Amino acid sequence: MQLSTLKTVILALLLMPAALLAQTNVATVADLQRDWAIANYEVSGDAQVAAFEALIEHADQAVANHPGSAEVLIWNGIIKSSYAGAKGGLGALSLAKAARKSLEEAMKVDDEALNGSAYASLGTLYSKVPGWPVGFGSDKKAVQLLEKAIEINPDGIDSNYFYADFLLQKKEYEKAEQYLLKAQNAAPRPDRAVADAGRQQEILAALTLAREKLHRSGS
Repeated sequence: MQLSTLKTVILALLLMPAALLAQTNVATVADLQRDWAIANYEVSGDAQVAAFEALIEHADQAVANHPGSAEVLIWNGIIKSSYAGAKGGLGALSLAKAARKSLEEAMKVDDEALNGSAYASLGTLYSKVPGWPVGFGSDKKAVQLLEKAIEINPDGIDSNYFYADFLLQKKEYEKAEQYLLKAQNAAPRPDRAVADAGRQQEILAALTLAREKLHRSGS
């Protein structure tokens, strides 16, 4: 075997584990995305609780299997924050704190991973969680994070929807409508049909509310 050929074979063998690890990481993220969409949009009641609890176990195992993966950490945070929102009440605060931890860890690794999803998800957490002394909620922090998400992904469905949802909470209906329209017109995401369909339903409901409020105010 020629020396150049031998070097090529050795290099391929050395790189193979990294390549396989990257493929496994992508597959894991895809699994988490798919299962989250099902739990969040396609089931309800006790079935949703069971789905989220199983998914949290899966997400925690994924973090253990893929240490240092910003994408896996982001989905771990998204899953926990979504379950916290579905669960509600003070019992959800521990989930929200765990979600914040995962999202902050992801941002330390790569704050722009998944088109800045950590910023959008963390901003939403800060906008939804009660403030001190009960929780860590902060409108000021929420705005900073949500605007950063828009900066990173100006045309994204989630970045625009989450910012619009915050604006609705603040009764800024005209501005919320603008961002909801951007979210509504976002390009479909490959292999995210269930998530996109569910999000579009949320966008439509938010648009209806914003326009009703604007109509009543005469704007």
